[in-house]
Amino acid sequence: MKLVIEKLSKTYPGGVRALDEVSLEIPRGMFGLLGPNGAGKSTLMRTIATLQEADSGSVILEGSQVAGRIDVLQEKERVRGLLGYLPQEFGVYPRTSAVRLLTHLAALKGVGRNGRERAEVVDRLLERVNLSDVKHKGVSTYSGGMRQRFGIAQALLGDPQLLIVDEPTAGLDPGERNRFYNLLAEVGENIIVILSTHIVQDVKELCTSMAIIDRGRVLASGSPLDAEESLRGKVWTRTMSKQELQQRDWAYPILSSKLVAGLPSVRIYSEEEPQGGWRSAEPDLEDVFFSRLSSSHS
Repeated sequence: MKLVIEKLSKTYPGGVRALDEVSLEIPRGMFGLLGPNGAGKSTLMRTIATLQEADSGSVILEGSQVAGRIDVLQEKERVRGLLGYLPQEFGVYPRTSAVRLLTHLAALKGVGRNGRERAEVVDRLLERVNLSDVKHKGVSTYSGGMRQRFGIAQALLGDPQLLIVDEPTAGLDPGERNRFYNLLAEVGENIIVILSTHIVQDVKELCTSMAIIDRGRVLASGSPLDAEESLRGKVWTRTMSKQELQQRDWAYPILSSKLVAGLPSVRIYSEEEPQGGWRSAEPDLEDVFFSRLSSSHS
């Protein structure tokens, strides 16, 4: 099973080109869509989720176990029967418990042949996302991580074959983020999961394939490990004073700069060894991300 996107474009009123002939092949498993805020990620996710129209291009779901080949842009009802979607923000009914709300959503989605079957499905999902102990509490009282786990539970109703999650770990503390990682990794073993995020660590931890998008264009795609390997011998680092960093008497692109023991630790991109005491550094996915953004803005 795979999702094939070809030359997908979308321009909003005012001339903002959110998608510029995006072409991607997304296989079964966890796929990371990485890009800064405003890159076009949410537009792409909403288009795949049948929530908005594209101007041109195609999106085809191939090899579906239930429905075979599906034209996502033309056969929206068929797509929705196979789709789970967790948007960046979602609302809940005040004072409604998790079990009541999930049961209501299950009924709307046609899950279960009767109330008993539906209740069994809901209980299994709440146990799977570790919310059984608080299932009778109002979802509006949940912490951010608990709400995201509830969001995954509702997205998994009906056993979707395509799951889309948009910026799911923004604002979560490290413990909640790790729990969410584990849940997504488990879910992504047998279906297509598209993870849209601006957090590099999310993609590095979870995804076997990825794409970097900015200004509506795909800048790179492939596996995170291959992307890191492509920068081997081209990333250099040096610790310097804040004054040296401000003066910046070199012409190499800065990949990142962070304070270490009160001094800036700077990473740059150069295909040859730079002068001035720079040391070769092990490339990581953050270097890939910033090098692609830097080259697209130059």
